[in-house]
Amino acid sequence: MWEQIRSNRIRSVILVSAMGILLLLIGYFLGLAFVDNAIIGLVIALIVWAIMALTSYFEGDSIMLSVARARKITREDHPRLYNVVEEMKIASGLPKMPDIYIIDDPALNAFATGRNPEHAAIAITSGLLQKLNRDELQGVIAHEMSHVKNRDVLLMVMAGVMLGTIVMLAWYASRVIFFSGGAGTRRSSKGGGGGGQVIILAVALVLMILAPIFAQLLYFAISRKREYLADASGALYTRYPEGLASALEKIGGSTTPLKSANQATAPMYIINPFRKQQMSLSDLTSTHPPIADRIRILRAMGGSGYADYEQAYRKAHGGKGIIPATAIAMVGNMPKAAPQPAESITELSSIERSRETTDLLWNLNKYKTIDCQCGTKLRLPPDFGSSTIKCPHCGRVHQV
Repeated sequence: MWEQIRSNRIRSVILVSAMGILLLLIGYFLGLAFVDNAIIGLVIALIVWAIMALTSYFEGDSIMLSVARARKITREDHPRLYNVVEEMKIASGLPKMPDIYIIDDPALNAFATGRNPEHAAIAITSGLLQKLNRDELQGVIAHEMSHVKNRDVLLMVMAGVMLGTIVMLAWYASRVIFFSGGAGTRRSSKGGGGGGQVIILAVALVLMILAPIFAQLLYFAISRKREYLADASGALYTRYPEGLASALEKIGGSTTPLKSANQATAPMYIINPFRKQQMSLSDLTSTHPPIADRIRILRAMGGSGYADYEQAYRKAHGGKGIIPATAIAMVGNMPKAAPQPAESITELSSIERSRETTDLLWNLNKYKTIDCQCGTKLRLPPDFGSSTIKCPHCGRVHQV
C-alpha cells in the first residue's frame, strides 16, 4: 500500500501547512489589533505553529493516549490480548510489536496511534475486550495494525493535536478581546486611527470564529478511504473477513458513548464514538464510512485477499474501486479460510471474558486479592487501612 503511505505523508504536509496559515492569519490581525504591529503577531503565531507541529509529531501519541485515559499493559497482565496482537504483528509484517493500552470504559471501541511503525500503540476499551471473541478481537487488532502500517496514525495524530490547539487558542483569544472591551480600539481612536482599528478588530474576530471551522473542515477532508483500506488489510491479515464484520456489527450495535473521546480524537477510533442509537449501523460521520456498508462489503468477499475486497467494494459502490492495482498484484487472491486456533487455545465464554477483564482492571488499579477457603475472592484497595478482613460469606478472618 505504498500509494496510501505516500498519500498520507503528502496530506500530513498539507495539513500542517494549512493549519500554519490559519494561525499566521490570526496572529497577523491580532498583532495589529493589540500592539499595532503585525510582525509581532506573525512571530508569535509562527512560534506557536512550530511548537504545535513538533509536539504533534513527537508527543502526539502520548497526548492522545493520555486524553483517552489509556493505561499500558504487558503480556503478564492479559496474555490472550497480547498473543492476538503478536499474531497480527507477524501477519502484517510490522517491524516492532506495538505497545498495548487498555481504556477502562464499557463502550466498544479501539484506536491506534504513533508516528511510525517503530513507535506505535494500540488501545482498546475494556468493554471491547469483554464482548468480542478471539476471531472478532483479531479482526479489530488487524484493522488497527493496518492504520499503523499505512501511516494513517501519524496523519490522524497531527490533525487531532493541531485541531485541538487551534480551537483552544481561538477560544481564549476571543475571550481576551471580549473581556478587554476593545482596549486596542480605544487606544488607536485617540490617535485618529480608530476606524481602521475597528476594521482590523472585526477581521480578527471573524478569523477567530472561522478558524476552528476551517480547521474542522480540513480534518474532515481526511479521506474515508483509509477505513475501507484498513478493513481490506484486516481481512487479509486474519484470512477471515467474518471476524472483523462480526466485530463491527457488535460495536455498531452498542450505543454506549465513550466518555474519554472528544471531537479532536473521535476520527481515530474504529467507529464514531458519538453515534446516536438510531444511526448505530448507518454511521454518517464525515470521517467514517457507514458501518453497515463496511459490514456488507466484508461479508460479500469471496475470499480474504485484496482482489476479493476490491470486487465486493465495486459491487457495493457501482463499479468504483478503492484498492490500488499494485497492492492487488503484489498480494494476489487469498483463499478464504477461518483461522484454526492452536489446541492449547480455547474460546472463552462471555462470563469468562468478563471475569478476565475485571481481574485485569483490579490489577491495574493495584487492588490486592485474598482467596478465601470458601472460594470467595476478596478485593482490597491499595489504601485499605485495616490489618484484617472478614469474609462476608463464611466469616473467616484473614490477615492483610
